[in-house]
Amino acid sequence: METLVKYRKEIAIFLLTAVLYFALRLPNLTLQPIFADEAIYIRWAQVMRAEPTLRFLPLSDGKTPLFMWAMIPLFKIFDDPLYAGRFLSVLSGFGTLVGVFLLGRRIFGSSVALWSALIYTVTPYTVFFDRMALVDSMLSAFTLWSLYLTVWLVQSQRLDLAMILGYMLGGALLTKTPAMINLLVLPVSLLGFNFGKLKKFNLVKLLGLWIVAIVIALGLYNILRLGPSFTQLSVRNADYIFSPTDLIGRPLDPFLPHVGDIADWFPKLLTWPILLVMAVGIIYLITLRHRVGLTILLWAIIPLVLQMAFLKTFTTRYLLFSIPPLLVIGAYGLGKLLQSLKILSIPKVLILTVLLLISPLYFNYLLVTNPEQAPLPRGERRGYLEDWTAGYGFSQIAEFLLERKKEGMVVVGTEGYFGTLPDGLQIYLDKAAIPIIGGSASVSAQLKEADSANQTFYIANKNRLPKHLDGVKLIKEYPKAKPLDGKPQDAIVVYKVLPEF
Repeated sequence: METLVKYRKEIAIFLLTAVLYFALRLPNLTLQPIFADEAIYIRWAQVMRAEPTLRFLPLSDGKTPLFMWAMIPLFKIFDDPLYAGRFLSVLSGFGTLVGVFLLGRRIFGSSVALWSALIYTVTPYTVFFDRMALVDSMLSAFTLWSLYLTVWLVQSQRLDLAMILGYMLGGALLTKTPAMINLLVLPVSLLGFNFGKLKKFNLVKLLGLWIVAIVIALGLYNILRLGPSFTQLSVRNADYIFSPTDLIGRPLDPFLPHVGDIADWFPKLLTWPILLVMAVGIIYLITLRHRVGLTILLWAIIPLVLQMAFLKTFTTRYLLFSIPPLLVIGAYGLGKLLQSLKILSIPKVLILTVLLLISPLYFNYLLVTNPEQAPLPRGERRGYLEDWTAGYGFSQIAEFLLERKKEGMVVVGTEGYFGTLPDGLQIYLDKAAIPIIGGSASVSAQLKEADSANQTFYIANKNRLPKHLDGVKLIKEYPKAKPLDGKPQDAIVVYKVLPEF
């Protein structure tokens, strides 16, 4: 009770921030169309839940399964599988929020901790991905907690901290293989080691504790060897990453174009006010030579630079786990800015807070109420709202098919074997006993044969179909977001395969 009374203001402000966090993430959680990878992950989780021998199913595509394992219990709580998957990301993001607060408090104090929590809560970059059933929010949470425990371990060399750090690092590895970078940047925390007060064997002890953490992390990762497709992890990683030999003669080829990508993404998804205080924080860390603060900066920058240099496919969500440490630095920069401008009174702080938050909050309002109007980067808008990777109307289509099933056997064909279709539809028909036949962008022979004895439907992305499709009748159409570059607007279309076809 004494602790609660002593820190009552800090606790109250954090709880209000937590309320704001959920207010920006839970409303209209399924409003944004399902993304291809979301459909795959949710479908994997359903299959893994139904068949215990397939608990390592994601390994077959070179993915680690922790996110899907964690999703399985949520299917017992929520009827909508998409809501269940996205709710898991909301919980993961909240774990990051707590970690951001504790990291800021340990290094910079209570004021920066509260600013860190608020900035993380309202930043559109984090709001957008905390509302999606993707593994990246969970990876971000494990990475942030690994950073927090690493800093704490340097300051207080304890075996229990090393063991917990090992579990955090291992959890990250079980979530997504790029978490291996966390092990590579672990020595960066030596910046925070107080060599001026070095005691005998202190550094040796720290290295020993790191070994304990790494052994635990790799031990957890090797659980994946129980899966029959463990080797696919390294095989599939080669599809996404350039090897050093690939870059001989062109070392800056992927790096420089990715600089342009970041120049487009960060001002939009972080917003200029938050980007400004981040820049102020970085300047202060460097000029004041804040060693522990520089540890945080390098923990974020090194993975960012490595991905820019070696990734074949470069998207905003791959960078998400580098963002929370940068937001803590932004909170530090904001605190320094308040001090330098001598903005100490509550009214002035509130005015500055409004100026800081108005842009990200407007962005978040659009994300929650009308995602198609949100000023997303061009590539993200295409992938998540416009192209074949965006799935619209699947829950309504599933309801329609279930109604038709009352009249007799239903068979469904889809354009595609893997991804948005058919997985986005299958997650809603998990126990419906409706056969779904994947195929190319045409009505397959198998589907034609099924039509003679069943009600047969064909579902596809409109823009991936031939202009003229014979033997079918359009039943329903769910338009996607209208492209801003003038390209034809796509839609999810539902056709009835005609009996005479």
